[in-house]
Parts: sequence; structure tokens; C-alpha cells
Amino acid sequence: MSRTAIQSEAPQTDGAREVAQGPTTPAWFNQARFGLFIHWGVYSLLGKGAWVMHSEKIPVEEYAKLAASFNPTQFDADAWADHAVSAGMRYAVLTTRHHDGFALWDSQVSDFTSVKTAAKRDFVAAYVQAMRKAGLRVGLYYSLLDWRIPAYWAGPVKDPEGWRRYVDTIHAQVRELCTNYGPIDVFWFDGRWPYDPPSWRAEELLATIRELQPGILINNRTGLPGDFDTPENAVLPTGRLWESCQVTQTTWGYNNDEKVLNLWTVLHRLCTCASMGGNLLLNVGPKADGTFPAPCVNLLRQIGAWMKDHGDGIYGSLPVTEHYAHLVTRSRDTLYVHFQWGTGLHWPSWGPYWIYGVKNRVTDAWIPATGEKVPFVWKDGKVCITVPAQYPEPFGTVALRLQKEAC
Repeated sequence: MSRTAIQSEAPQTDGAREVAQGPTTPAWFNQARFGLFIHWGVYSLLGKGAWVMHSEKIPVEEYAKLAASFNPTQFDADAWADHAVSAGMRYAVLTTRHHDGFALWDSQVSDFTSVKTAAKRDFVAAYVQAMRKAGLRVGLYYSLLDWRIPAYWAGPVKDPEGWRRYVDTIHAQVRELCTNYGPIDVFWFDGRWPYDPPSWRAEELLATIRELQPGILINNRTGLPGDFDTPENAVLPTGRLWESCQVTQTTWGYNNDEKVLNLWTVLHRLCTCASMGGNLLLNVGPKADGTFPAPCVNLLRQIGAWMKDHGDGIYGSLPVTEHYAHLVTRSRDTLYVHFQWGTGLHWPSWGPYWIYGVKNRVTDAWIPATGEKVPFVWKDGKVCITVPAQYPEPFGTVALRLQKEAC
């Protein structure tokens, strides 16, 4: 991952679109709306995020020694899956290899792997098995760049032979990931900067993935459009499938200050993505021992408690095309009005409250958290509701059933 927002790439020409973008879009992605991003590797030992090798200019030889200490004895992929399920997430994406080049599987073209160093374990295999068992869709992240390789810094013009070997290794590793672990639902590239798609042989790379994994979704970070866009730490609808990837801490990867976003912020971002027809991929950086930080576990449980009552307004949500004064998500025939302002509750407890812009007649209104009916009057595109003085839980929501499909 980068440390700045990455917006969608320019559209590919028609001649390359068949390879660059899959023929169909699996329906599950738009239904899911909420996924778990996992940044984990030897950098977790230092507790300063996934970019620590680069940001602290750690020499390759020194950084390589971390692998001798990376032996996460408390790693439990089933626990990871349980955390995702408890939060109401529907899929997960694991960094199989980040920008430091350390592979979490038994790659045959690298010695810098979790199997050939202290851990002696294929973490990708355990992750895939656990996510499938929990009923979650499986995604694999792979970074094209590798800070350890001189050819990356030199580039294809200055070191064409080194670059060829470097890209050959990338293609071999991607083939391994798409061959050895059964069906994969998402392939999530990163790190192609500053080189263009032809430098990475990106069309060939995507063609290989689609041959080995029919029906897979591929993101846009090879420089080709792929199947979906990936704005980073931002909510930026792009006019096609999109997913906002966001951190829970201040860094991608474990940070030992263990400060996390508050519940208000995450729910606001989740609802905002859902209201615009996009997904939220929320990151957690496990500690070096393989466990999720306690504050992250607590946050995921809080999110899950809210999702149990309000998931109908998130899963499979449709873009809201009308302008409302509040954050609104929608299903086919229901609007979910989320009363939040900034990072605090904005519950209309002072009496009757008007909601403007509801063109279709309202036939029912209730509080999803309790099922309690809400008295209402609809007239001329306006709804007047009367709600309890106190909402039963944070982030208050009122559901409005419409006579016709919502808009």
C-alpha cells in the first residue's frame, strides 16, 4: 500500500479490455460491501507499520535478519476468520507479499519466505483454508515492487536484464498463488509505481490469472483497469465497481501504539461507501505473534453488533441518487436514514423531525435496532417522524419502507 490516496487509472483501450477486465462481474462483490484487509509480515516485529524498511532506510542485509525472528507461535487463521465474521465482513484480503518482498507462502523462486525461514509455515495456505471454512470470500494481495531488488530501483531501461529476471519472478509467484490454493475470489495488486503496465507485462499477467482462476476479480493497480477501482483512505466513487481500502491504525501493518479509529468514524465510512454503491475494505495489522491487537478486536466486535441490526441497509446496497440532508443507504424499497453528524450522534430527540427529498410514498417506518415502529406522516416528498428521546445504541438509524423502489 502507498501512504497517499490512489485514484482509478485511465480506461484501457478496447483491444486490451478483454484481458484487462473480466467478462462478467460476480454478484457477490456488490452484495458484500464490507471486507477485511490484513497487512502482516516480518515488519510486524518492529511495530511501525508495513513501510518501516523504506521509511527508516533499513539496509537489505539488516532487514533480512528479521525473518530469523519471525515465528508467530500464536498465529491462528481460524481466529482471524472469526474476527471477520464477528464484524459482519463478507470477504478478506491478505498481503501475501508486501513491498519488502517477504512471501508468506512456500515460493519456489525466492528464499525470503515464511517457509524457508524461522516460521517454517505456509501462512497463505492456512489463511485460505480458514476463510473458506468460515464462509468468507478469499482475496490475495501481491505487491509488484520489492525494495530489496536493485533492478526495481534501476528500472527496465537502465538494467533490462535485471528487470527481466525481476519480472519473471513476479509472474512465477503470481502463478504459484493462483495454482496452489484452490479457487481465489480477488487478486489485489499494488506497488506498480513508477512503471507502466508494459514494463510489468501486465496484460500477460492478468491473462494468466484469468486462465487459472476463471471468475476472479482483479483490481486496477497494475495500471490496467481490471475489474474494480481502489481509492485509498478515501471514498471516491469511480462510475464502476469500487472499493475504499482504509486503515484502522495510523499505518498499514501493526503499529505498537495500538491506537485505532473510533466506532463512529468507521460506521460513517462504511455507510458512506454503501450509500455510493461501493465497498469498505478495513485493514487490521496483526502483531508479530499472529494475534489481532486487542483494540482492533474490540472495534470489530462493536461494528459487528451494529451490523446485526443494520446490515440490511449495507449488504447489497444500491447507490443513492437523490440528495438528502442525512447519510442515507438504500435497498430496493427501503431507505435507511443514519442520524450522524461528524463524529457524534445527531439523534432528533427534540420532537417531530422532517426528512426532505423522499419522493416515493412512505408506507412504514421503524428503528432497525429494536423493531419499534416510528410514527410518521409523508406529504409532498417530505416525511415527518417522531422518534424516542433516546436511541438504544450509537449511530441512530430509522428505516423507511417505500411504496415503490427507492431512488
